[in-house]
Amino acid sequence: MSEVGMAHGTRGEMLGRLAAAVGSVAVAHPTRVAVDGPPAAGKTTLADELADILRDQGRYVIRATIDDFLFPRARRYPRGEYSAEGCYYDTHDHAALNRVLLDPLGPGGDRGFQPAVYDHAADTVLSPPVTTAPAGAVLLLDGVFLMRPELIDRWDLRVYVSTAFEATVDRAVLRERQVSSRADVERRWRERYIPAQQLYNATVRPTEHADIVVHNDDPRRPLWETGPAR
Repeated sequence: MSEVGMAHGTRGEMLGRLAAAVGSVAVAHPTRVAVDGPPAAGKTTLADELADILRDQGRYVIRATIDDFLFPRARRYPRGEYSAEGCYYDTHDHAALNRVLLDPLGPGGDRGFQPAVYDHAADTVLSPPVTTAPAGAVLLLDGVFLMRPELIDRWDLRVYVSTAFEATVDRAVLRERQVSSRADVERRWRERYIPAQQLYNATVRPTEHADIVVHNDDPRRPLWETGPAR
């Protein structure tokens, strides 16, 4: 990034700024973009909208999510279903993510990638066909904890979507009202997800590694920060 500052505008203006940031990345391999942030911060929606813009610009876009790189359920809860430490340390298969997606698309990679290794709904391991991406492709991967040490060096652009934790609880209740009660959602957020994010913030300080921070408390009028020191 060549500028430092904070801006406030429409969602379209923010997405345009993100698309320009992706376009400014000069690498000889696909551009790997992290869209990090707490659960229910709005990462998936933002990444999907950004993907549409980039495709309209003629870019080949790979959309992926950390939720397709979970360990099987039997392996995810050695510390208990509501453990914040378990959420942070035991949930995601970062080695597989690097091996089949991030490293093949990075420097020295052959661009042959797999977008997933796990089916969350069926709790089964996946091995989809290997696809070869063009050199000018863009990977948009959304998820939690994307700037942790196992992944931090794999990204060519780092976006962090920030939302107040209480707002994420309310959004999650609305999002999951068809499958979970308010009490169940609140317990998962307050005992597992929010403390895990607090652990991540304290140990990794993800906003300090981000190229762009999007403050998404009001998705229609977001605030965003950019800068080379982020």
